[in-house]
Amino acid sequence: MKVIVDQDRCVASGQCVLAAAEVFDQRDEDGVVVLLDENPPAELARDLHHAEAVCPALAIVVED
Repeated sequence: MKVIVDQDRCVASGQCVLAAAEVFDQRDEDGVVVLLDENPPAELARDLHHAEAVCPALAIVVED
């Protein structure tokens, strides 16, 4: 499983962090997404796909 984020598209809504705090965080200065784990374990797949779906900027891609 691989996660890709586009920080340039991110609008700092924080929905990804709420969905999968083990994988996403936000920069303190502007709230833009920070990817903590590019290759998270498969058991997080449900949370990661949820984060991808709720991202208002479509800045997250999850590849199974």
